Amino acid sequence: MSVQFRSRQARIDTAAFNAAERLASGSTCGFAVVPWNGPIGAEVRGLDLTQPLSAAELLALADAWSEHLVLVFRAQSLSIEQHLAFAAQTGEILEGNQTSRSALSHQHKGILEVSTLTSDGQQKAKGLGSAEAFWHTDMSYKSVPPAGSFLYARSVPSTGGDTCFANMYLAFEALPSELAEAIVGRVAVHDESRNSAGRMRPGYADERDPSKTPGPRHPLVRTHPVTGRKALFLGRRPYSFIPGLSSAQSEDLLDQLWAHVAREEFAHCHKWAVGDMVMWDNRSAMHRRDSFDPSLPRVMHRTQTVGTQPV
Repeated sequence: MSVQFRSRQARIDTAAFNAAERLASGSTCGFAVVPWNGPIGAEVRGLDLTQPLSAAELLALADAWSEHLVLVFRAQSLSIEQHLAFAAQTGEILEGNQTSRSALSHQHKGILEVSTLTSDGQQKAKGLGSAEAFWHTDMSYKSVPPAGSFLYARSVPSTGGDTCFANMYLAFEALPSELAEAIVGRVAVHDESRNSAGRMRPGYADERDPSKTPGPRHPLVRTHPVTGRKALFLGRRPYSFIPGLSSAQSEDLLDQLWAHVAREEFAHCHKWAVGDMVMWDNRSAMHRRDSFDPSLPRVMHRTQTVGTQPV
């Protein structure tokens, strides 16, 4: 049975509640949570993700996720089915809203393969492109963006290709007062016409005026549905627009926000190894990928869970 991640107030299982409380000691339910040396992230040690997790383990894990935003599970050996099963224990798997990049994505509707290899195992001439190298939020072009992303490493280059994560709670709390006042009550349009590689999606015109950007309007500051904390919510920089401002004013304000969230004090980078499973909260963390040698293979599988409309 799937146990949804939920707020502490909603818990009714006393044993699970007590197990979650013991998380403060650094170990519970047979696993330990070891924070990264930075403003975001932790490594979870002692869990085998090929096995179903107990209700107590899931609730303790939910607490760790709420606190650290990014959780890493090292040295996992997961089949595609096990990858999906793990994510499904935390929430409903998001299907049908992901851009298919391979035959695998068609066979397993909840899996997106991000790979430098072709279907016959040859290295792609263009690699992965550069769009993922900039800070972004996954699939914010949807009216209901995903809650969490679960990325599993199947092949990684020997150097480069690290993924960095930024804490949007801290970024919001550290806003200069003038910048915080400038975004009160404002929303931004999140471009739905271009994919993560910057290519036009079918049926859209190549509109270059940000004020005409098609896509949902999300608040620049969203309230997390579980923790109740406020976080900056920016999506992707290209073609974003803030309604109610002139194009010049919108560009200037967005440039200031993006310069702010890119500060090193909010971020920590993860160096991948084969078998790493990383889950992050798409509602309160942004991420980007470091560059790497495009002649080296890099194969990652991503699953996401259904979120709620940002408010």
